Amino acid sequence: MKKITVYSTPTCVYCVMAKNFFTKNGLEYVEYNVAEDLKARQEMVDKSHQLGVPVIDIDGEIFVGFDKSAISTALGITG
Repeated sequence: MKKITVYSTPTCVYCVMAKNFFTKNGLEYVEYNVAEDLKARQEMVDKSHQLGVPVIDIDGEIFVGFDKSAISTALGITG
């Protein structure tokens, strides 16, 4: 199983969509609230070079925003 990390904020609609997508597909993920966790926020910026959320790290492949098609491809999810 691939390691999934989601950098998000509580008010981000696309963050909720991403987390719901992972849950619906039975995928475990680690979530960091970058509104409160300054260390995680810096880690997110180091990976993505920006402050927009969500930032999703799938085994080192970085996705900014919830691009369902690209994320599905990276995870081998069809349909």
